[in-house]
Amino acid sequence: MTAQTEAADLNAADPSARIEVLLVGMNGDLRGKMIPLGAEDKVWKNTVRLPASTQSLDIWGDDNDDITGLSLTLGDPDGICVPDKASLTTLPWGPAGSKQVLATMHTLEGEPHFICPRAILANVLKRYEERGLTPVVATELEFYVIEDDWRETGKPRPPQALTYRGEPNGFQLYDMSATAAMENYLDIIRRYCDDMGLPADATTAEFGPGQFEVNLLHKPNALAAADDCIYLKRVVDFAARRLGLRSTCMAKPYGDQAGSGLHVHASIIDKDGKNILDAKGGDPVKLRSVTAGMLKSMQDAQLIFAPLANSYRRFQPGSFAPDKVDWGFGNRGTAVRIPDKDGPAARIEHRVAGADANPHLLLAAILGGMLLGLDEDLDPGPVTTPTSAPENPAMLTHDFLTAVDRFRHSSFIADVFGAGYQKLYGDTKRKEAIAYLRTVSSFDYQTYLARL
Repeated sequence: MTAQTEAADLNAADPSARIEVLLVGMNGDLRGKMIPLGAEDKVWKNTVRLPASTQSLDIWGDDNDDITGLSLTLGDPDGICVPDKASLTTLPWGPAGSKQVLATMHTLEGEPHFICPRAILANVLKRYEERGLTPVVATELEFYVIEDDWRETGKPRPPQALTYRGEPNGFQLYDMSATAAMENYLDIIRRYCDDMGLPADATTAEFGPGQFEVNLLHKPNALAAADDCIYLKRVVDFAARRLGLRSTCMAKPYGDQAGSGLHVHASIIDKDGKNILDAKGGDPVKLRSVTAGMLKSMQDAQLIFAPLANSYRRFQPGSFAPDKVDWGFGNRGTAVRIPDKDGPAARIEHRVAGADANPHLLLAAILGGMLLGLDEDLDPGPVTTPTSAPENPAMLTHDFLTAVDRFRHSSFIADVFGAGYQKLYGDTKRKEAIAYLRTVSSFDYQTYLARL
């Protein structure tokens, strides 16, 4: 922007317009500061600061200083919020002229902070750059829309437009009547995405009542793709608020309905723009080897794909959420699906993560696994088909604490995320897992109290 354009924008803005400087937290939550638009220069001079512990907060918002030693132990020191101008966009639900920008936490010495998910992903991307390669990434986000009385009722319920006498109309997969019933909501999502420049593509109704999916187009910049996904989560949230509804990326909000996933499509191009995963026109070994790398690291990284206690309710046998470490061609039941193996569109689809996953950490884990298959030729093992499957395949866990333990003791995780972040994230999640195990649920009382 030129100085005249910025001045014109400022003159056209609402007096209460603001710029929001946003940091991505451990759980994909956004925290930051609202700054009056007239003081925007502070943002670009890197003078916006927040405690570094902002990005170590657990799901309850606790800084866990007794675990991390990053808060009161050190005097809760500041970090510098360095904005990424490439992520600067409008704030369509805010006063006219408002903006938002994602930032990477830096130390006071000016280095990217080990605690920042954007910095972690950026470090993985440097490894690709060193090899003369660029990942091309797209995400598909599933989410539920619910009525906004969940605080009073203690549980979610579908929007009234999708129910009859309070009961869901039934499965709504690809049902155009479901999208028509929620047209006002979906139209707001589209308008917000257009306003923000998000590359939203297809929108579909999914299985569950009030469940939808929005696909984002591929980008040859994985950091930008993760930013887009974070922004999309914001969009579906604020679009719902506008209509007195609520959106949720909780992985399994209903026990008897489909869970919500966050699928990732990825390919890799070289300096000439050629897709190296193209099995026909490129290296026929690389597609299988990269797939094997993802499978090899999958169990260790499951805590990134399924970061919360509720996440593990999604891994149920016979569902579209995979519970095996397997792969297939065009097979939506496998953990890694290869939709296309020949031509420029050759790519893999990673289907394990829930909608509750942090997009930046998710892409770091997936791309880190793919690196294993770039550095050496790996064999993914037998392919799963509709008529055959490997005997005794490795399994993903249904248990939160098991996933935590795998993560905490993994050399792969230490390499991709850094030993410091492995400890911080693993120890924080272990606290959550233990709190979950110690909580006696209504199921326990209803099933056992009267019978034992």
